[in-house]
Amino acid sequence: MFTGIIETFAVVKSIEDRGGNRVFQLETEIASEFRPEESVAHNGVCLTVENVNGRAYQVTAIPESLQRSMLGELAVGDRVNLERALPAGGRLDGHFVQGHVDATGEIIRVVEPEAGAAVADSSWEFFVRYAPEYEALIVEKGSICVNGISLTVASNDPVAHTFSVCIIPYTWEHTNVKQWVAGSTTVNLEFDVLGKYVQKILSLRPQA
Repeated sequence: MFTGIIETFAVVKSIEDRGGNRVFQLETEIASEFRPEESVAHNGVCLTVENVNGRAYQVTAIPESLQRSMLGELAVGDRVNLERALPAGGRLDGHFVQGHVDATGEIIRVVEPEAGAAVADSSWEFFVRYAPEYEALIVEKGSICVNGISLTVASNDPVAHTFSVCIIPYTWEHTNVKQWVAGSTTVNLEFDVLGKYVQKILSLRPQA
C-alpha cells in the first residue's frame, strides 16, 4: 500500500528485454535503504527490488505492467518517481494507492505560469485525456494518482473525457512533473480504489 507522496526520483541507467519482461537498472540517492524483495512504486507501478549495489538497483516489469502503464516508454536517462510502501502506523498524507495502475492518460494541455514568474510563486495546470470507460471513476475534487503522485482532480470534462490537476512548486521541483509535455507525454493513472469497489458492487446489483 502506498499514499502517492513521492519521496524522490530514480534515473534509468539501462534497459534490457528478457523474453516478454523488461529489466531496469536505476540509480537513486536512497537505494542503500532498499532491500531485496521490497516493494517500491515507480511512477505509480509497484515493482519488486531484486538487488542493490550502492546507489544502483534492479527491478523487472512483466508484460501486464508494460501493457497497463507507460513503463514500456521509458528510456535511459528518464526520471522515475519513487515511493516506498507505507509502514504500519505510518501517516497517510495522500490517499490509498495500491501501486496497481489501471490505465494510461495523455497530457494534452499545460497552463504554465506567467512569463517571468518565480518558481516558488507559480503553479501549473495539466489537462489529461483518458479512455471513456473510466469516466465514472473521475470525480471533481476527488483523488487520483498520476505517475504515482496523489493529486486532486481540479476539473473534469465528461464529454471530452479529460480532467485537470494543479501542481504546486514543491511537487514541480521534487517529481518528474516538469518533464510532462502536451502532446507527447503518457502518464500512469490509478483511480481511487473506493470508487472501483463501488462501481463493481453497483454493476452486480439486479436490474429492475
